[in-house]
Amino acid sequence: MTTTNTRDVEASVNQILKIAKEGANLVRLTVQGRFEADACMKIRESLWEKGCNIPLVADIHFAPAVALRVADAFEKIRVNPGNFADGIKSFENKVYETREEYDASTIHIEELFAPLVLKCKEKNRAMRIGTNHGSLSARVMSYWGDSPKGMVESAVEFAELCRKYDYHNFVFSMKASNPLVMVQAYRMLAAEMYKRNWDYPLHLGVTEAGEGEDGRMKSAIGIGALLADGLGDTVRVSLTEDPEFELVPCQKLIDIGNKLLTDESLYSEIPEWKETHRDFTNFQKRRGNLPVQIEGDEIDVRGFLHRDGSVFSSVSLTDLQTPERLYRNIGAKLVVGMPFKDIATSDSIYLPTVPEVDDKTTRRSIKRLQEVAVGVFAPIEELIAKPLVNSVAVVSLESIATKGLPVLPKGSVRYAVKLTGLEPESYYDKLVDINPLVVVSILEVPSHSSRVHASRRVFQLLADRKSSLPVIHSLVYDGNNLDKDELILRAGSEAGALLVDGLGDGVMINSPSFDLELLRSTSFSLLQGSRMRSVKTDFVSCPSCGRTLFDLQEVTEQIKSKTGHLPGVAIAIMGCIVNGPGEMADADFGYVGGAPGKVDLYVGKEVIRRGVPNEQACDALVQLIKDYGRWQDPPVNEEATASETKQLAQA
Repeated sequence: MTTTNTRDVEASVNQILKIAKEGANLVRLTVQGRFEADACMKIRESLWEKGCNIPLVADIHFAPAVALRVADAFEKIRVNPGNFADGIKSFENKVYETREEYDASTIHIEELFAPLVLKCKEKNRAMRIGTNHGSLSARVMSYWGDSPKGMVESAVEFAELCRKYDYHNFVFSMKASNPLVMVQAYRMLAAEMYKRNWDYPLHLGVTEAGEGEDGRMKSAIGIGALLADGLGDTVRVSLTEDPEFELVPCQKLIDIGNKLLTDESLYSEIPEWKETHRDFTNFQKRRGNLPVQIEGDEIDVRGFLHRDGSVFSSVSLTDLQTPERLYRNIGAKLVVGMPFKDIATSDSIYLPTVPEVDDKTTRRSIKRLQEVAVGVFAPIEELIAKPLVNSVAVVSLESIATKGLPVLPKGSVRYAVKLTGLEPESYYDKLVDINPLVVVSILEVPSHSSRVHASRRVFQLLADRKSSLPVIHSLVYDGNNLDKDELILRAGSEAGALLVDGLGDGVMINSPSFDLELLRSTSFSLLQGSRMRSVKTDFVSCPSCGRTLFDLQEVTEQIKSKTGHLPGVAIAIMGCIVNGPGEMADADFGYVGGAPGKVDLYVGKEVIRRGVPNEQACDALVQLIKDYGRWQDPPVNEEATASETKQLAQA
């Protein structure tokens, strides 16, 4: 989608050409009024003159008359059912006593919408019925609530009007800034279409995903989950960045989805199974049992897993050679060189290779982590050869099924079981009434099989056996040609597709292409994007368009620099009012362009301050967070403080 002012024909044409050059198949422009609609014909003609025939989409909110006007110029019209007929977002609580009374109010919608339907039919224009979670109408909210079901109903009644006039050249979208809501809405819409024997295309996207790693992760979780289900015909990755930067992650997600659809070898080794426990209409988090202390434990085993989702880090012998660097890379605080667990510290580490028994320096580094409740896991074969005090022995399910549960190696205190998802079903019977010292499973599906589908099989088999064994998703990417974007997109697609269904208790990402710190931060981003564990401020920011009333990228960076250290706090940054008020309901605080040079500040969905000058708005937001008791000062670098204190003492 363009970010230029649509009235600026030259700037818009140049940006469209740039986007088309990067590989886009469609370009959308915001068209908010008559002047923008008039500019659209000039944009279309200019592109034709330059030999560019890329289809253009008009993004319409609030303005049925403008939609009619621009249909003469563009190939596709996007309408938002939440505001096409109902106007600016309202939280008015209307009361409908019956479904008939609710349906009767569609007469007003038809009066405004039918002329556009007929014109699109006449001119062979396409249409997107684009529902947004953040801009559901007061009418829909009052009857269906702020829910995925409401999103579906909002879109379907517009589709029914299209069908009434025998117009079928339309697609659906069900966008939300929350990937869980977005995935559930699309799945419910697909189910509704199956029930009605409809087969209209789906345009996928997580709206207001943000920028950088977090924006890509949220998009991968939402879009990837649906592509893994075989849903989706077009894709947009909405980033608070220049529009051409959206296309690389967009294409990579499509490639991931296409591989799942076309590469039959991904399923050849997964035994046949039937899924009965996953309910896409009702999100239920599967919760594994956390480790408990028993008499004789020398360390706190409860810290091995986190109740909201755990992060494991795979640590090599090389990593262990530089203890302080290792501590920093797994997110520990350092005080005079000693590690302490922080909010984003890896809960446990996995040692593929255990240090030699006589390597006292390295083992001391491990012990210091164990003393602050960081779990230490290692293959049982390694621990038999090189015993490690207070360790967790990892044994394969195949070994347990064929040989029985082995005796714990000397010094080890718990077991973990390693799964692949490809084992015979009978092997999972061994997990029924298993030794309580088995506290967690590590699910590592081989790269030649579909991680999503093999993992869903595991959770089905565990549910059939009423097993509450925690499951950590282990994602191993062996290739050395993996870039950061692809790592985020693949991890988000593969593990996110499971976490959005509540399937999984944590993640461990391992790749030789990246350092330990990046793999840890990516793991935490995955958990946060899946709405499991919050370790930093959650930003909901729109991708910018011609409606935006301030420099969105610059302002987003300013706000993040001042407020990015507030775990559990969600801040929405919106360039205009289209989705702003609605998305406030999914955020604690909101920063919304209200007028040129002015910003409105929200708490939840309520405007607290209007018309704050742009240059004062960021500081005013910080003060608002303080006024509502959600502020905390940025963390102090305790290691630096200790060093400074020592220098002062020596002086």
